[in-house]
Amino acid sequence: MDYPNAEYLLDAATLHSRLGDENLRVFDCAVFLTPTQSGAYHAESGRGRYDQEHIPGAGFIDLLEAWSDTGSGLNFTLPDAASLAAAVGASGISAEHEVVLYSSGHLMWATRAWWLLHHAGHSRVRVLQGNLQAWRDAGYSLDSNPVEFPATRFDAAPRADVFADTAEVEAGMHGKVCTVNALSRSLYEGSGDFFYQRRGHIPGSLLVYYDSLLDNEHFLPPQALREKLEAAGILSAERVITYCGGGIAATLDGFAAKLLGHDNIAVYDGSMSEWVKDDSRPLTVGSEP
Repeated sequence: MDYPNAEYLLDAATLHSRLGDENLRVFDCAVFLTPTQSGAYHAESGRGRYDQEHIPGAGFIDLLEAWSDTGSGLNFTLPDAASLAAAVGASGISAEHEVVLYSSGHLMWATRAWWLLHHAGHSRVRVLQGNLQAWRDAGYSLDSNPVEFPATRFDAAPRADVFADTAEVEAGMHGKVCTVNALSRSLYEGSGDFFYQRRGHIPGSLLVYYDSLLDNEHFLPPQALREKLEAAGILSAERVITYCGGGIAATLDGFAAKLLGHDNIAVYDGSMSEWVKDDSRPLTVGSEP
């Protein structure tokens, strides 16, 4: 049995065989996060790591600034449609290009870039199964020569339904929406040393830790992945909203559900970073939803 939407992934061997294809656009999308004592993360672009080594012919996508609304007060906020389309085009991506995404950091950065392109209406985007580690494990070479693809035009056809705002999350607490927290158990329960200003999780939300869906940076085989997601009722829910700290890890949970054919999935873009700013928004501490 394969993933119903197996076309969302590409393996390292196939990518290696395709290098040099003029219609192919490969990108490292990495950002690196360091927790701070103030209940936030310090985010650093992965450009430096990309400059040291990357898949030959790959460019770099700047998720921290170029592909985010830097004026929102939060990291990684979804830009408006025109700004996102301009950033996609400036990266050298048109609607006709086939795009393959990976990260020299965690795979969640590749799924964040995939989610943004999916939202913008691009239909030919894949994530490298196994991430950069799969490329290394196969013994393929890496390069340090930076690649800048020629800027082009990309016309967005936004899918508004793949992102959720705070109002929809609040409404979903009392409705039939399956809300999923993609963070670690200690963050979900509010039991660890690090938390997002206030401890706990959005009431009613279920825990599906993003790393539990991966094995050595590969998505779990279809049946194992199905069991993980359905344990939280994701695949049988009419509408699913995933969230995390800042809308990044949540895209990995969402991508996994889309791999298995569930299309009514949204990422709460502001996630905990936005939710905790208003003390009137409730949080649940502990293991119960």
